[in-house]
Formats: sequence, C-alpha cells, structure tokens
Amino acid sequence: MSAAPPGTPGAAQLLDEGSFSMKLTRWAATALAATAALVLAACSGPAEESADDSTGTTTASDGAFPATVDTTFGEITIDEQPERVVALGWGDAEVALALGVEPVGASDWLGFGGDGVGPWSDGYTTSPEIVETLEPSYEQIAALEPDLILDVKSSGDKERYDRLSQIATTVGVPEGGENYLTRTEQQTMMIAAALGVPKEGAAQLEALDKAFAEAAKAHPDWSGKTATAATRTSEGWGAYVEGSERVVFLERLGFTPSPTVADLPANESGFSVDISDEQLDLLDADLIVAFPIFIETAQITDDPQWKAVPAVADGRAVVIDGDLAQAYSLGTPQAQVYAVDELSSMIEASLGS
Repeated sequence: MSAAPPGTPGAAQLLDEGSFSMKLTRWAATALAATAALVLAACSGPAEESADDSTGTTTASDGAFPATVDTTFGEITIDEQPERVVALGWGDAEVALALGVEPVGASDWLGFGGDGVGPWSDGYTTSPEIVETLEPSYEQIAALEPDLILDVKSSGDKERYDRLSQIATTVGVPEGGENYLTRTEQQTMMIAAALGVPKEGAAQLEALDKAFAEAAKAHPDWSGKTATAATRTSEGWGAYVEGSERVVFLERLGFTPSPTVADLPANESGFSVDISDEQLDLLDADLIVAFPIFIETAQITDDPQWKAVPAVADGRAVVIDGDLAQAYSLGTPQAQVYAVDELSSMIEASLGS
C-alpha cells in the first residue's frame, strides 16, 4: 500500500513524520481526507529568461529550452521539451495535467483510484501507469522510459533522488521543501518551468489567487478570527501549525492561526502537533475545520469529548470528508479552487456570515 507525505493524511503517512504524521501519511496514499501547502510566479519571450526568488526557479521563456529549475539538489537543466513524464510527488501529476502534459506514470497519493486524480482535474486521454508513493518501484519507472521525472513535492530524500536521477533527469524538491513542505507556488512554477510553460503556471496561480481574494472579500468578518485545522486518525487527534497547507488555506480566507495550537511543541513532521483525547479543548478557536484520516467521519462527530469543545458546542466547527477533504489536502491550484468554493459555503453556514 502506498503512503502519503508527512503533514498530509494518506495511506502511509510519512516515514519521517513522527507518530501523528506517520498515521497521516499512511492514510493519504489509500483514502485521504486531509491537509497542507502554499503559492507563486512566471515569464515570456524567446531567448529571454526570468528568475523568481519566491519560487526558486529560473526558466527560459514560454516554450523555450533549455530551461533550468533550482532544487535543493542543485540547478537542473531540461534540454528539450519532455515527451515522457513520470510524476511522483504529492500532487505533481495533477499539476502537470493542468498544464497540458499527461504523465505516462503517476503516483496516486490520495487513493483516488483510476487515473489517480481528483474530480476537479482536467483528466487524461490516455491513462498513466500508477506508481507506488513512498516506496516506488524503480524498475517500473525505468520501464516507462521517461525523459523527465517530477518529484517536486516529496520527502526530499537524497537516496530517492539519486536513484531517480539515474533513470532520467529529475526535478526534486526546492530548498526548504523537504518533508513535503514544497509550497503550491513553488510546485506549480517549478513544474511549469520544467515543462516549458511558465505562462500557464502563472495563470493557474492567478486563478487561485482570485478565488481566495473573492472569498475573503465576500466574508470580511472572517478577518482576524482564529482558526484551527484539526484531524483525527485511528491513533488519535492532531492539529496543523503554520507552514502546513491547511493552515495557509485558512489564512488566505482571512483567518488567523490559533495561537494556542501555535504554542504547542510540533512533532517530528514540523508542521503538526499531537493532541490527547483529554486535551481536546486545545483545538478551540473561533473556527475549527476538522477532517478524518482513514477513519469514519462519525468517529469525530459522535465523540463526546469533541462535542464538548466550546467551538463545537457553539456550532463553530466544520467537519469535512470525501472530495472536499481531499481537495483541501492536495494543495494543487485546481484542487484549492474547488475547495475554496465548497468550504467557504460551509464556514459561512457555521459562523453565520
């Protein structure tokens, strides 16, 4: 069974996440409902180049090669338009697909099944071969004869990167993106640069910025209210801290991360904290958004201790699952645009504004 990145609920929640994160990752690759990410930039004109410090990429103008991408493993050069792309990172395949490139191989971190992408995605005309997540078969990848491998949102493990690089040119995580902390903007623009379509990458991010801006403008009362991004797995409760995509998502709607959660010691993942059943009041905030990870939603909603949390008792808590939880957790531009619309309606009903 595959697993998900730390800080993202998944079927094998990350190896190096720590107890809470590990549970999470486990779930992600098999049937997610959950958490994480961030965003930005682009360029144009034959033979011109543009550097963007916020994304860590330098790319030739639209459609021009060679193109270069800065990663934690150094500057990667793509000499010509890739024709056979294998996308292994969390959400990498969906980003490539949205940019007009159909990977021949892809990892299904959230356990969507089929082609491994969410219902908000453009979809494939030719199905990819599905590759395992945390422990991919390098022989399977090599057999696909890729000329480019995308592992942009992943663990950042050097041994994994080195083995992939022996197969084909590999774009790994950006500096600071280890442990699945690659931001939405970075992921989008690094992949867009590698595929020779920086303008399309920028357009995806502009659409996402617009969706968040419109939602925040429509709900000015959300500005400054505190919010907690919480989750429960078969092993217990947890919450995400600043740096997690789920927290950033709520911030972009105008909310402020719960200072109570922010003051708690993070677990090994670096982006989440463990919370005991006896301390669920630590989740309390003006708003709580929670989701189950590889458990039934009722294990949250029917829990007496959950019901006793002040925000829950007051009706200021939203529990999400299914497609919405997956979109909220995936962090790609298309998934987040979907989640902004759906989740905003639920928050509005919960807060009455």
